[in-house]
Amino acid sequence: MGENEIYAAIGSAGLERLCAAFYRQVPNDELLGPMYPADDWAGAEQRLRDFLIYRFGGPQTYIAERGHPRLRGRHAPFAIDRERRDRWMLLMNRAIDEAELPGEVSATMREFFEHIATFLINQSDS
Repeated sequence: MGENEIYAAIGSAGLERLCAAFYRQVPNDELLGPMYPADDWAGAEQRLRDFLIYRFGGPQTYIAERGHPRLRGRHAPFAIDRERRDRWMLLMNRAIDEAELPGEVSATMREFFEHIATFLINQSDS
């Protein structure tokens, strides 16, 4: 399955389930929780959801509201090392499982997230 076919397969509802499952885990995570603005959990979830909708073939709301994703630039203020990348992947993989997405969708998403999470590493391990 191509990445641009995911939205057609699961729609907004599937991506909402995924993002909600991910963000239920983040606030209490000792590595990732402190990286997020404590007063803007809903905003962080909305931004991820809008990005994924855009990235996986849905409406371009993210682009209209925020412009080009510039993922490395937007994440540059945060220290992302291999440990944080791996933790993010752990939580996202759990969220994919919890969201009960179709097998082909899950496989394509896991591959996408593995690539992007590694791409965003900006610190060497201590």
